[in-house]
Amino acid sequence: MDIQRYDRDHRQILSQIDALRALSRAGIGENAEAISDLIISTASHIKFHLAAEDQVLYPALARCKDPATAALGERYRLEMQGLAASFARFVQQWRVPARLAADPEGFRRSANTVLRALFERLQRENAELYPAARTA
Repeated sequence: MDIQRYDRDHRQILSQIDALRALSRAGIGENAEAISDLIISTASHIKFHLAAEDQVLYPALARCKDPATAALGERYRLEMQGLAASFARFVQQWRVPARLAADPEGFRRSANTVLRALFERLQRENAELYPAARTA
């Protein structure tokens, strides 16, 4: 299976996470507008990426003749639901610059939790799911 698009998406999302970290370190209040814009952009990118996974990748893995690969795809699909919901709440809460400026430490805590979980998920997909998909 050709998964180059998913690889490109991951590189882009990881780059956006790095940019959010850099802006946060430089000052959440001072960069609230830029952080808000980047949160919205990242959310849009993730939304399209998840739709592609749900519509193409996971169904292809479910049809795989190797039961272990099919089960792996299903496990990743189910796990993503919780993370997607957490990320959606994060975006809803922090997409407004005034909220960022009003509670920089709250944003920092929330971002550390949600973005770390997203980062770790992308790394696991890169290490386990995508290699299995390439050989499926």
